[in-house]
Amino acid sequence: MTDNNVWQPPSSAPAPGVPSFGPPVGQPAAWTPPPKPGLIPLRPLGFGTLLGAAFQVIRRNPRPTFGIALLFNGVVLLLFAAVVGGVTAWAFGRLSSATSADSSDIQAGAIGAIIVSALIPVALSVLVAAILQGLISLEVSRATIGEKLTTRGLWRLARGRIGALIGWSALTTGAVLVAVVVVALIITLIISLGGQAGLVIGVVLAILAGLASIVLWAWISTKIALVPSVLMLERLTLPQAVRRSWRLTSGMSYFWKTLGTLLLVYVIVQVAAQVVSTPLGIVAGIGGVLINPNGDQSAGIAVIVVTYAISGVVGLVFGALASVTQSSVAALVYIDIRMRKEGLDLDLVRFVEARQVGDAGVGNPYLPAQPGPAADSPPPAPSTSPWA
Repeated sequence: MTDNNVWQPPSSAPAPGVPSFGPPVGQPAAWTPPPKPGLIPLRPLGFGTLLGAAFQVIRRNPRPTFGIALLFNGVVLLLFAAVVGGVTAWAFGRLSSATSADSSDIQAGAIGAIIVSALIPVALSVLVAAILQGLISLEVSRATIGEKLTTRGLWRLARGRIGALIGWSALTTGAVLVAVVVVALIITLIISLGGQAGLVIGVVLAILAGLASIVLWAWISTKIALVPSVLMLERLTLPQAVRRSWRLTSGMSYFWKTLGTLLLVYVIVQVAAQVVSTPLGIVAGIGGVLINPNGDQSAGIAVIVVTYAISGVVGLVFGALASVTQSSVAALVYIDIRMRKEGLDLDLVRFVEARQVGDAGVGNPYLPAQPGPAADSPPPAPSTSPWA
């Protein structure tokens, strides 16, 4: 039987000893930022979260990501077809009209012209990849805090930084070409001047140089993989951005996570492309035989043109998807490393909090909070201007 003289807690109150959560009754709850306001949670990322977010960028905001990548890759593909196709047609025209005495010289010149013409779109593709990585890093940075950029907004934020991306692309391309040319000249001289022994030494050196270049490129490309993101988000000069990327990826755990994530995404994208393109090629080959069983020349040319057109469209789509995904994962790795090393997640939470209460004077959270006197320190964020 219950004693009426003993106080009993009301049914709405928690039992004694049970913790009570939330504000007292009658008081409004304080606003707290959501654990995941946008693309990723505002905390250091696990490998699965980082990998999954890289594939969500296109689905979350397709027009300024996939659209720009499709446009850029389409321009490169058209330029490649126009330049290489035109030079190849010209070279075969010269070969068809050449005499037997001049055919060998004309053939060598034609091959050289085709190779040189192919370098133009290849160089442009490297340039496009660098620009695209910078643009996608801007989209990822805004998606992290729950914003979506339009195509016009993306270009507005990139204003003044495209030149730095072009300089970065030219620098890396030039360095690779110089290294390849120097190694090739050394091996050629050894083979030319060394006789039979020189040939053996040259072949061995070529194999060793190839293996060493793979290791060296994996190391250097990982150390400088964050340069486009630094250029766009921290707005540093090119030498400062290279040093900044080098320092961010210092440490074995950061280096191997960067290398492993970038490599895994590349493998996934390439395998997916092969899964689609290989059956397409088989079907195209079988279809060509069925459509043209008698081997008619005009029909065969038509089948080849259609096959290459379909393959080009499929390659263009997958190339755009690959470009955005690989650019996204580089930007996400940059954000994750800064969260772990510099507490960027706390700066992002503070930014989201300030935005929710209507504070329009909050600065860019991706700029380091306390720039030091070093030469490569970025300028401080304006104290009274919104991050726009």
